[in-house]
Amino acid sequence: MRTSEQMRSSTGKFLLLALLVLCLLLGLPHLRDPAELRLSDWFNPRNRPDVTTTTDWQAPVIWEGTFDRRVLQRFYGRQNLTVGLAVFATGRVADRYLDMFLKSANEHFMVGYPVIVYVMVDSSFKLPYLPPAPLRTFRVLAIKQDGWWPDLHFLRMKNLGKYVVSHIQEEADFLFSMSVDQIFQTDVGVETLGAAVAQLHAWWYFRDKQDFPYERELRSAAYIPLGEGDFFYDGAMLGGTPSRILDLVEAYTNGVLHDFNQGVHSTYERHLNKYFFLHKPTKLLSPEYNWDAAFYPPPPIQYVKVLQLAKKGL
Repeated sequence: MRTSEQMRSSTGKFLLLALLVLCLLLGLPHLRDPAELRLSDWFNPRNRPDVTTTTDWQAPVIWEGTFDRRVLQRFYGRQNLTVGLAVFATGRVADRYLDMFLKSANEHFMVGYPVIVYVMVDSSFKLPYLPPAPLRTFRVLAIKQDGWWPDLHFLRMKNLGKYVVSHIQEEADFLFSMSVDQIFQTDVGVETLGAAVAQLHAWWYFRDKQDFPYERELRSAAYIPLGEGDFFYDGAMLGGTPSRILDLVEAYTNGVLHDFNQGVHSTYERHLNKYFFLHKPTKLLSPEYNWDAAFYPPPPIQYVKVLQLAKKGL
């Protein structure tokens, strides 16, 4: 027959087991898989009630004040990851901006993490001198010209896809593609990492959706019907895993070739917006991450993280 002491011991063990199970069900941080990072661990959209911080499909929109950099750094510091940064630099634009781009990226892009900078240039260009920097590697990639196709965006994306397949996908866990006329103003770090990262367009974020310059030609692969669409995205900066970047590149180049065969022509950004309309980005960067130098920042733009110096039309 069990004594009262044995019964109390059994009851205590049962209560302890029940408490452990309850903790697991509640997902308390100290009992979760240390490799897991939940959005709520680092992202607080309530800190910026003045702007859109979450999409209809629950993707975060990254603004200054919405993320906890210390939590992100602790998590990604254990991941042993490498981030790639591809920049397309040709002709007079490269002569004017590449030195500023590279120096600002050295100072502000993914500080404290291994970065491989892929500089895609034509054969006549020489990389400017850069002093050695910790955790920074530079690769110069020759651009293969297509004499029959004059569009530089098509050339950029086709070459980017080629190099993702040949070696970038083996070297980098995440990849960003940027324009050479973008200059980092302050730190851009691991808060921007995600499987598919889209940049909100500074011109159009503050406009009504019905005014967005989506492609309206029905025959174009970039066509988006009236009344549909989410945001208007900027093609100057995009990011994600190499596999997702490659998927975007293939969709874009196939769309351009489809339009060519249909006798129509759309723009790079309209094809990009069609891609993100069909394949929703997992993270969006606010206009702070690519502000147009021609405009004075409105109050929601608390920090200009990247400044674009020579914004072109659509």
